[in-house]
Amino acid sequence: MIRLRVLLCSVFVSLTTSVLAEEKPLDVSITVDADQTTGQLKPIWRFFGGDEPNYVYMKDGRTLTRRLGELQKGDVYFRAHNLLTSGDGTPALKWGSTNAYTEDESGNPVYDWTIVDRIFDTQIERGVRPYVQVGFMPKALSMHPEPYQHDWRPGFAYDRIMTGWRYPPKDYDRWAELVYQWALHCKQRYGDEEVLRWYWQTWNEANMLPGGYWGGTRDEFFKLHDYTVDAIRRAIPDARVGGADTAGDGGDFTRAFLKHSLRGKNHATGETGTPIDFVSFHAKGAPRWEGDHIRMGIAAQLATVDRGFGIVAEFPELKSTPIVIGESDPEGCAACQGPMFSYRNGTVYSSYTAASFARKHDLAAKHGVNLEGALTWAFEFENQPYFAGFRQLASNGVPLAVFNVFRMFSHMEGDRLEAKSSQQVPLDEIVRSGVRQSPDVGVLASRNENRITIMVWHYHDDDVKGPAANVTLAIENLPAEWKDATVKHTRVDEFHSNPYDEWRRMGSPGAPSERQYRQLMKSSELATYSGETEYELADGSATLTFELPRQGVSLVEVSLAE
Repeated sequence: MIRLRVLLCSVFVSLTTSVLAEEKPLDVSITVDADQTTGQLKPIWRFFGGDEPNYVYMKDGRTLTRRLGELQKGDVYFRAHNLLTSGDGTPALKWGSTNAYTEDESGNPVYDWTIVDRIFDTQIERGVRPYVQVGFMPKALSMHPEPYQHDWRPGFAYDRIMTGWRYPPKDYDRWAELVYQWALHCKQRYGDEEVLRWYWQTWNEANMLPGGYWGGTRDEFFKLHDYTVDAIRRAIPDARVGGADTAGDGGDFTRAFLKHSLRGKNHATGETGTPIDFVSFHAKGAPRWEGDHIRMGIAAQLATVDRGFGIVAEFPELKSTPIVIGESDPEGCAACQGPMFSYRNGTVYSSYTAASFARKHDLAAKHGVNLEGALTWAFEFENQPYFAGFRQLASNGVPLAVFNVFRMFSHMEGDRLEAKSSQQVPLDEIVRSGVRQSPDVGVLASRNENRITIMVWHYHDDDVKGPAANVTLAIENLPAEWKDATVKHTRVDEFHSNPYDEWRRMGSPGAPSERQYRQLMKSSELATYSGETEYELADGSATLTFELPRQGVSLVEVSLAE
């Protein structure tokens, strides 16, 4: 018999019960086999990014960067647009700049790493490493430089952002020399050991032809990529390089890119092939405003992941090559606002994140590919109103509910455990249809030498009220030596780890007082149930029961006593 000390107060907290009187709670049975592993549970969640790199070193950006680094110090990565864009470093929505390259009156190159160094220094000092997106085109190199800085704002047509930064260089050799000098500078400033751990890739979503991020042709992009990779490798011979970070799975564009990388003629060297150490593409969902609520489109995102993995699997040479989903989000515009983005501040975003990340693991296993990361394109927007509806991880320095799911993920280490839920939507069904009928009450579990960690989520595409789930969680085949194990239960829901709903209960103040701000910060922490209850557990198994409201996420950690 094992005596298990459970660090829980009553999980049936009355405040968390959002079930209407006439709605019967949903009974859910979950089983986790503590002795049955299915391979390493890779920390694919540890990648983040954003359009506006200058926010990184601003007051709230520095704080959020530190919090990202604390999730898994030295192993969290950040990808940003605009690292080579011309400008004075003043940020704006969907804009950033570093002024890394200009030319003097005689047309000679002038390199200035001041701003980009400040970005990378801020990240590295706080335990975050660059996922270097080499772009966009400096004004002095652009084939069509005018107009250069856009004037986009939420509500304007998206294509207003597509200005002179998006075009090919007027001189590929000068572009290559810029990239070489930048990579060499990074090597000299940060050292070989550091820069060899970075990811390097060319541009963003060059397949959005003709009016997207790339203003050239497909072959011109391949040429740009070849020159870029060659320049990086001349400065850092073993640099980790890849791509192409396409919009969506990329379809035939991705196939052509991979064929070119593996077997094509390199535009820069004249040799066969271009080094490819990782493959990257993007996957976005498709939410829709239904008139009175948001309906998420998780199926669209997962179907894109499914197709993208399938394309990589078509190339036997890439069977073991790491894949990074270079943007992996519920929809495609972090800086946009409006009713269809209303899910972002609260628990719909957090439960969606839990449900979707678990399926990315499953889809990688289905295709037999090597998924290394799934990058959340969300950071923060400095000096904006509280909870303004951007896709972000924090608002005015206050971490949102979704950030607490990443805190939960950071506790999941070691091997994945066999786990089943009676209410988990099957993989093929959620990829095909999403979660439109019965809710998805799913489970993801892991184990290392000292801890078993179990994530349970209660997700639905529709942001409407629904019955809570009465969860019975059975943990089987617990090792006998864990006779004094402790159980810790943390939660994200309307009343836990969720400052947005706390802010609404305050009356949605536009300028919270210092006392209110401290309260918001307290509510943004990952909430742990306090108190202690003892359970008698027989035959190496434990049973926990708890209620999980719609769009809630729980993390149960069973740990060896110290």
